[in-house]
Parts: sequence; C-alpha cells; structure tokens
Amino acid sequence: MTAQSGKDMLLKLDPAGSGEFLTVAGMRTKSLAFNAASVDTTDAESAGRWRELLSGGGIRRASVSGSGIFKDRQSDAEIRALFFAGTIRRWQLILPDFGVVEGPFQVVALEFAGDHSGEVTFELALESAGELTFAAD
Repeated sequence: MTAQSGKDMLLKLDPAGSGEFLTVAGMRTKSLAFNAASVDTTDAESAGRWRELLSGGGIRRASVSGSGIFKDRQSDAEIRALFFAGTIRRWQLILPDFGVVEGPFQVVALEFAGDHSGEVTFELALESAGELTFAAD
C-alpha cells in the first residue's frame, strides 16, 4: 500500500436525511478517532490481583474533527444550522484505499477565527450519536 494524499480524505453530510451526501468544502484537515470504554470486572478472586475486563462491554464512540476555510455556501450553512439546532444527521468520512465510515453524528463544536491579513477559518467537531457502519474499499 502506498502513501495516501490527505486531500482525498473527505467529510460528507446528508443534510436532508435523504441518503444524498454533500461534501463539506474547504476542509484542510480532517481526523477520525475511535474510542471504547472498558468495563472493569476485577474482584477479590481475580488471579494475581490483575485487572479483568468484560469482553465486548463498554461504550464505543467515534469523534471527527476538521478545519478549513469557507468555500461552499450550502455546506457552510448546513453545518451552522445543525450546530445551532443540535440536530443529528448522517455523515460519511471517506478514507482513501481504506473505506467509508458512516453514521449519525452531532456537531458538538464550531469555532471561527480570522487574522487581519488572512482568511476566516473554521473548526468543527462531531461526536457519534448511534451505530456506525464501515465499508472497506
């Protein structure tokens, strides 16, 4: 497998819940993190007092973050509306030569910044809000 270009990693939003995805334009950076909380089942009879974990227990979640510049009115307006309404929508994160992660996410952070001699930038953070699917390339 060869190295992949970061520009090919895409974040897409299903704004109307219709199954048609809109690419979030202007994204310069994107990241995806999976986390799983463990469930400790250690007790007084645990061998050698080593911690024991419940297989398959705990809560799984995914976080998506990204930053960029405003480039597309439609996706910019959709993201702002979702944040202010607290609405959960389906999102896709396309990882080149790896696959597509899809599922419900909520916009949990939206930040704006700008330098006097530069462009206005934004950062957003999404948290999973239900079961995610993965389809390999």
